[in-house]
Amino acid sequence: MLDARIVERTAFRLIGYAACVPVVSEFRNPHVEAHITALSAENVERLRALGCSEPSGLLQVSTEVDADYAVNSRFTFMVGVALDAAPPAPERLDVIEVPAGKWAVFRTGAPFASAWMDIVSEWFPSHPWRLRPGPSIVTERRPGEQRAATAEVWIPVERA
Repeated sequence: MLDARIVERTAFRLIGYAACVPVVSEFRNPHVEAHITALSAENVERLRALGCSEPSGLLQVSTEVDADYAVNSRFTFMVGVALDAAPPAPERLDVIEVPAGKWAVFRTGAPFASAWMDIVSEWFPSHPWRLRPGPSIVTERRPGEQRAATAEVWIPVERA
């Protein structure tokens, strides 16, 4: 059973380092991994210091994804943090403006691809929610009470 809750958020910003990458058929996307590993420790710490809103911590953001996840279609992947809508974003960082709305937030110890399959195949069919336009967000994994590190997956939703 998925550990989920619905959260209502005011508008906010995601700021960070973005890249346009292809959808791949593998479980792990090497283009996403290359983008993550290319970030310097200094840039990661700079981002951590800027984050001041929920979802908290260092974030992995996917947006503009093809609805069918067609292989070789392209999407924007960002490593970033969340800010309230008011403060200006620092120079040389990419910005994604996120409108106000509801989010389904899933706490998981599974990799994103596995968690996403559970969300789509188990959670959506049994709940009165559907996807709405917006980015999907995965929070930084952090040690919890469980053996596996946990993360949160934030999915934009609206009533079905």
